[in-house]
Amino acid sequence: MSTRSRSRYPFYFAIFLLITAGLALAVLRHVEMGIPWLTGEQRPVWMVEARIDFEALNEPVLASLNIPDNPPGFRLLSEQAASPGYGFSIVQQSGNRRAEWSKRIASGPQTLYFKAQLIPDSSRHSPPPRRQPQPNTVFWEEAQATVVQEVLQEAAAKSSNAESMTRELIKLMQPDNPVQNTTLLTQGEDYIELLARMLNHAGIPARIADGLQLEDARRRQSLRPFLQIYNGERWLTFNPQTGEQGLPESVLLWRQAAVSLLDVTGGADSRVSFAMLRQTVPALQLARAESAANGLGFLSLYQLPIEEQSMFRMLLLLPLGALVVAFMRIIIGIRTSGTFMPVLIAVAFVQTSLVPGLIAFITVVSLGLLMRGYLSSLNLLLVSRISALIILVIFITTGISIVGYQMGFNTGMTVTFFPMIILAWTIERMSILWEEEGPHEVLIQGSGSLFVAVAAYLVMSVPLAGHLTFNFPELHLVVLGLLLLMGQYTGYKLSELRRFHPVKAFRQ
Repeated sequence: MSTRSRSRYPFYFAIFLLITAGLALAVLRHVEMGIPWLTGEQRPVWMVEARIDFEALNEPVLASLNIPDNPPGFRLLSEQAASPGYGFSIVQQSGNRRAEWSKRIASGPQTLYFKAQLIPDSSRHSPPPRRQPQPNTVFWEEAQATVVQEVLQEAAAKSSNAESMTRELIKLMQPDNPVQNTTLLTQGEDYIELLARMLNHAGIPARIADGLQLEDARRRQSLRPFLQIYNGERWLTFNPQTGEQGLPESVLLWRQAAVSLLDVTGGADSRVSFAMLRQTVPALQLARAESAANGLGFLSLYQLPIEEQSMFRMLLLLPLGALVVAFMRIIIGIRTSGTFMPVLIAVAFVQTSLVPGLIAFITVVSLGLLMRGYLSSLNLLLVSRISALIILVIFITTGISIVGYQMGFNTGMTVTFFPMIILAWTIERMSILWEEEGPHEVLIQGSGSLFVAVAAYLVMSVPLAGHLTFNFPELHLVVLGLLLLMGQYTGYKLSELRRFHPVKAFRQ
C-alpha cells in the first residue's frame, strides 16, 4: 500500500505544478497588463490640456513646448494636438520630449493646444539618468560667497547625506529662521533658483522641476516649481517651502530636465496655461488598449480579430462546464445521458437563455422520440436511422422556429443554437435506453442531464466566469488540475449515501 501511495506522488506533484503555473501566470498577467480580477472595475484617467497663447509677428512661427516624459506616479496613455493650420510633431531635444508647432506665416493672436491622457500609477518612477549628473559650476559675488559658505557649513553639520543636507538647507533659508546671513542671499534672488545654486555649489547636483497640481475641472492653472537633487542613484523631489521629500500623488511633473518650458520664435507675449479633467474608464478597456505594449501582450487574445475573439469567448467556457459535469457525475453521482452532452446543452442555454432553451430542448427531444419510435418499426440500419433522425430534427427545429415567429415569440427561433448531431444522438440514445431499461431510466437520465446542464449554465453564465476564462486563459490549467484530481476519486458518491440511512436508523 505504501508503494502504491509513493507511486502517486509524481502525479500529485504534476497537479500541484499545473495549479501553481496557472495561478502564477494569471497573477503575472494581472501585474504586467493591468487586467482587473473583477468585472466593472474602473480606473481614473486625467485629461490635461496645455493652452499656448501668443501674438504672431507676421513671420514664420515655431513654438516649442516641453511635454512630460515618464513622469513619476503616472503613465502616459495618449497625446494629441489641436491647432488648425499648424504643422505638429513631437521631437527629442537634448534628451527631452518637446511638442513643436510650425507655420510659414502667422499674424495676430494665436492659440495652440496640446492634450495628454495620463493614468495614475504608483509603481512608476523616474528612470535613472543615462549619464551621471554632475553639479553645475556656480559663481558668487564676494559678499555672497562668504554667506553661502557659512550657511552650507551649518547645514552640513546637521546632515549626513544629500537628502538631509537639502532638508536642513531649506530650513535655514526660511524667512522665520533666526540666521541673519540668509537675508543677504534672499534679497533680489529667486528663492528656488538660489537653493539649486547653493546645492550645486555644495557638490550636490540640483535642478528645478515644474509640477502641475491636478484638481478636477480646473482651468487656467499654472505650474508650481519643485526642487530636485540627485543622490547618486536617482532624482529626488523636495517641496522648496517645507523641505518635505517626495511628490504628492496629485502632482504631475510636467517639466524635469528641460532648460525651458516654452520657446516661441516669430511671436511675442507668449504664455501657457493648463486645464484638467478627471475621468473614469473601465480598467479592462485600458488593458486592451495597452496590451500590445506589455510584456505578455503577444499571448493575449486581444490581438485576434473580433469575430475570433467572440468564438474563443464561448469556447473558453467549455472547461468550466466540463468541471461541473465531472463534479456532478463523480462526486455527486448524478446519471446523465452521455458523458459531456450536458456541457453542449449548457452552451446552447448560454446562447438562448435558460427558459427558452429548456422549452426548445424538451420540445425537440419529445417530438424526436415519437418519430424515433416510428423509425425503429422500420428495422433500419443504425447509420440510416441516425441520418434520417438528423433530417427530422432539422425539420422539427425549422417548424418550431416558423411557428414561434408567426405567433410573435422568438423562443422557437433560439432552438437553432442546439447542435443537431448531439440532439439526434440524444434522441437515439434515449430511444435505445427506453427499449432496454424502460421509461423510468429514460426519465432519470434525461432529468439528470437537464439538471447538470442547468448547473453548468448557471456557472458559465456568471459574468465573472466569462471575464476570468477569457482574460486569464491560463486559469484553465487550474481547471485541468482539478479535473485530474477528481479522476483519482474512488470513494462513495454523495447520492449513494442514502443507502446507508437504514443502517443508521437501525443503530439508533
